[in-house]
Amino acid sequence: MSNNNLYLRLAGDRFRHAAERPFLMTPGREPLRYAELDAACGRLHSRLLALGVQPGDRVMVQVDKSNEAVLLYLACLRAGAIYIPLNTAYTPAEVEYFMGDATPRVFVAQPAALDALAPIAQRIGVAHLLSLDGNGEGSLLDGLQELDPEPDVVERDGDDLAAILYTSGTTGRSKGAMLSHANLQSNAEVLHDYWQWQDGEDVLLHALPVFHVHGLFVALHCALLGASPVHFLPRFDVDSVIALLPESSVMMGVPTFYTRLLDNPAFDAEACRNMRLFIAGSAPLLAETHQAFQARTGHRILERYGMTETGMITSNPYHGERVAGTVGFALPGISVRIADEQGRELPRGETGVLELTGPNVFKGYWQMPEKTAAEFRDDGWFITGDLAVMDEDERVSIVGRAKDLIISGGYNVYPKEIEGEIDAIPGVKESAVVGVPHPDFGEGVIAVVVPDGSRQLGEGEILKPLQNSLARFKQPKHVYLVEELPRNTMGKVQKAQLRETYKDSFR
Repeated sequence: MSNNNLYLRLAGDRFRHAAERPFLMTPGREPLRYAELDAACGRLHSRLLALGVQPGDRVMVQVDKSNEAVLLYLACLRAGAIYIPLNTAYTPAEVEYFMGDATPRVFVAQPAALDALAPIAQRIGVAHLLSLDGNGEGSLLDGLQELDPEPDVVERDGDDLAAILYTSGTTGRSKGAMLSHANLQSNAEVLHDYWQWQDGEDVLLHALPVFHVHGLFVALHCALLGASPVHFLPRFDVDSVIALLPESSVMMGVPTFYTRLLDNPAFDAEACRNMRLFIAGSAPLLAETHQAFQARTGHRILERYGMTETGMITSNPYHGERVAGTVGFALPGISVRIADEQGRELPRGETGVLELTGPNVFKGYWQMPEKTAAEFRDDGWFITGDLAVMDEDERVSIVGRAKDLIISGGYNVYPKEIEGEIDAIPGVKESAVVGVPHPDFGEGVIAVVVPDGSRQLGEGEILKPLQNSLARFKQPKHVYLVEELPRNTMGKVQKAQLRETYKDSFR
């Protein structure tokens, strides 16, 4: 059988024509060239073999963005291991759940986190806890240059798992979305073609993190397929991005990137003179941002829509009208429909839940067969949970979320998890967490709390206990103390009313 390992499509030894071209250009470091890529991944593959990693074993990673973090991902593909990246903001208490759920053979952490994670790893039975920092140094790389750069690429079937990405659950328990080699390859190739990637000509400006779909799969896969150089910034910094725009042609970002660029008077049409394409996703882009961006630069941002379980689903067209407030059309090979609660397709113009089928749809949730079954219709269509409407031309607009998901700065936040932590604080009777408009993050997290009267409570007494239990992006930015929460006749908390009441919190 042919080897369907995604590594062979993304990397391998296929870059002879681009050998001296830089791949990752990280500030303060020598560029990593395409000629070096296969051997560098091969040596990390050999390190995984020395650690006893077998095909199907999990390698969990919570590290800062670096060249070596990307090489480790590619090495895991090469070795047939399952790569599991974690948000660097997760606390050790949060990491303990992921570690216990996925039982990785190897966990790679930031050096500063080793002391906190070591007892957890030992308790769970993780065989190897190693370090890697943002400068590309750590115990993972000890003696790497002496290792074999050419171990055989492990044969994989398209349905074999390449990665597990954890996405927060509405019940507070995170779910591990299982993505196969074929899932990732199909999405990468469609996007590379649909966005008309210019092989050998495009230069990607990359300021996203590499622990989720947007930065790791969408951006880097497109660059690899095009053998494109990548300006690889450790984080989004407005001045650095503006300085590199004239040397770039494509940028992908969350809406926050674009609002912050517009806030800087140095960002203008001249800075964008060599840019071909700006892409936005991971959170809704306000129509005002879309229009202000075009007025300033002459570029219309291309907005697309996807999710952890599916990669990209829809996109505004490369050629043709990019309509502000819409996410465009279903990508080639993907079918979408707007359905009612029973999965029956609704007429054009009616609001319902967006559902889809296609080669990009994940293989289910890790060790959650019942949850997986609940997310699919009997006819195989995946239920996104996002409320959408489709016009007569089949253009899709996302109008809301059937689930209580908050998207803040491009990160998914589920209120139930935060409410559970707040409700456990002495003096709290109950709480409700919602997202309200935020000029920078799209949505800001706020908590509305009912005290039980047993102790004096203020915002500080609520926020302080959350600092060690929740990632920073999940922590409420405001806390409101009230006598009672609004409820309907069935006793359900009226979160829509709370969102309306506190909609001006950040204005």
